[in-house]
Amino acid sequence: MSQELERVYTINLGKALLSQSQHRAVRAINMIKEFARHHMKVETVKIEEELAHLIWSRGVRSPPRKVRVRMSKTDDGFILVSRYEEAVEPKDTPEKKSKAEKQSKDAKKETAKENAKKETAKENAKKE
Repeated sequence: MSQELERVYTINLGKALLSQSQHRAVRAINMIKEFARHHMKVETVKIEEELAHLIWSRGVRSPPRKVRVRMSKTDDGFILVSRYEEAVEPKDTPEKKSKAEKQSKDAKKETAKENAKKETAKENAKKE
């Protein structure tokens, strides 16, 4: 196969809680391998170290209930299962205006108001 095939799955590991407490994390790892074999149709499965650390992070007795993974089928003929991390785009926040900019805008507004008052006063004087 010349192209790499890559898919993202959420694997439910809830059935790992059915096994004895001392074997749950091991069963969760085996469930991930079995899921990968079934969905990617390849016998050789390798789990990335970061994903294994995630499974074992809370100890052998309490693996996570669900795991989001990325499965890649490589040219070498095996599946690499890694943790899926979605790229989050930074939100565009409006830049804060400096005090000098705010003061200059306020000064412009005040001068505009004063000019408007002078014009109305001139118009009133002309009317009288």
